[in-house]
Amino acid sequence: MGITVMFIILSTVTPFIFLFLKKRFLAVLQSVLLIGMWLYFVQIMFIEVTALFSMTWIMFYASLLLSVVGWVLLIIDLVKRQR
Repeated sequence: MGITVMFIILSTVTPFIFLFLKKRFLAVLQSVLLIGMWLYFVQIMFIEVTALFSMTWIMFYASLLLSVVGWVLLIIDLVKRQR
């Protein structure tokens, strides 16, 4: 459970990373996916388990994947700036 919350918090920071990297489309896309991610998390924790491949389920995992892309792009950008 704790690791899931950690990844959700890291995903919540990702739109700001995309803005820092000047990738506005990805920042907007991640923001939209975050809404679904938080809805899915609250629904799973407090209401009921949703079906696989529901809209919020897809948004949850798509947000996680896009978050990984954002963090990798940030690391690549920081390494390039060090040279």
